[in-house]
Amino acid sequence: MRAQGYGDNTAALSTVLFNGGKTCGACFQLQCYNDPQWCLPGNHRSVIVTATNFCPPNFSKPSDNGGWCNPPRPHFDLAVPAFLQIAKYKAGIVPVRYRRVPCFKQGGIRFAISGNRWFNMVLVSNVAGSGSVTSMSVRGSRTSAWLPMTRNWGQNWQCTKVLTGQSLSFLITTDDGHTRTFFNVAPSSWSFGQTFQAHGGQF
Repeated sequence: MRAQGYGDNTAALSTVLFNGGKTCGACFQLQCYNDPQWCLPGNHRSVIVTATNFCPPNFSKPSDNGGWCNPPRPHFDLAVPAFLQIAKYKAGIVPVRYRRVPCFKQGGIRFAISGNRWFNMVLVSNVAGSGSVTSMSVRGSRTSAWLPMTRNWGQNWQCTKVLTGQSLSFLITTDDGHTRTFFNVAPSSWSFGQTFQAHGGQF
């Protein structure tokens, strides 16, 4: 997840927390709680992580013994460096207290473009503030109006219009109701597989 700007403080969320991808990009503060054997000492020790992936359920195992991500259980599958900030490695699983918090990100929002001439996929990442995008539109320099994009998975948004050869602008709304426009993020010479960072704006 380093390419998206998230570093090592990331987590995959269980079904109930991932919410069909709508929570992808959100930030949470976690604290190891009520487990003195495995929690690191310090009552206020915590870690802030960004939700970057989905932790799939395992219905062959009970939710309290291997099926940690089974619904309706809330669960964070932390990257090891994040886990080690609140608990001992041998613990594997620890109880936590958690809350959603604003995301603080360095640099601009990133737009990774993939697909082909007739199918554009854009992964939006490194979003500050709410962190979670709920709607997104794209506009080419030769496009007469904003084109709504639909969620493919997580924070991957898709559009089936031909946009090659045009500079691209993006319109983003996050789940706290804030909307921001990023003009001419990708130049007309962009190609699939490239990532562009918006400068001069964040949430």
